Amino acid sequence: MSITMLALSVIAAPEQSISSYVQSKFQDVAFTAKVGSANQKELAKINQDFAKSYRFKSSNVWLKEPMKLRMESRVEDTDIFFIVNGGHKLVRVPRANINQRDDVSKAPGKRQTPLDFGLLTPSLFNSFFTAKYVRTESHGDLSGDLVFDLTYITSLDDSSRHRVWVDPKMKFTTKREWYSQAGFLMATFLYENPKESDGVWMPTKATVKNADGKVGGTTAYLNIRVNQGIADSMFKVD
Repeated sequence: MSITMLALSVIAAPEQSISSYVQSKFQDVAFTAKVGSANQKELAKINQDFAKSYRFKSSNVWLKEPMKLRMESRVEDTDIFFIVNGGHKLVRVPRANINQRDDVSKAPGKRQTPLDFGLLTPSLFNSFFTAKYVRTESHGDLSGDLVFDLTYITSLDDSSRHRVWVDPKMKFTTKREWYSQAGFLMATFLYENPKESDGVWMPTKATVKNADGKVGGTTAYLNIRVNQGIADSMFKVD
């Protein structure tokens, strides 16, 4: 290889650190997650709890750095509140007088994070995930996307992992594969139709497929509002 060709190959090589592809301008977001379709038979092949989550036809969602989540859903005449703040989780069902608090600091699989919605935010890689560059996709619709394996830090003692495809320009996850602790593919998520707001790109549609490649459900993200200064009090779990 000539010196010129070697220099060009170095210039063209993508940055292989996940820190170059997180949404650095992200502070918070509020939106509505509306289920478009749900095939309970195919969703149940992922797992029963995951299938149940698609029974909530519409949920209001708030996300805030670092690692804060609030979801409000309604099933028939019952309101359900789900809050995660760091390693603490609260589930409230006022009508049933349920206030269940859990310490999930050592159970990362019981949390929901920005990754579930196709977002890569800085806090995901602060004592939670480590990322390993795998390759740059060279085939199909995702050609040019960077592929990373995300594993939990050693102290979390959870061997499940995620493989993500990241759009290097818009810095959101276009595809995610979820693998169990035994190494089996659980589900594949496709994130599409990104829109930009306040310097943050976020997908507006998510599709989940089970390990058989069958579509389990689709979700639309509507009324997206980025960096509006959501109050910390929205995420209180005590």
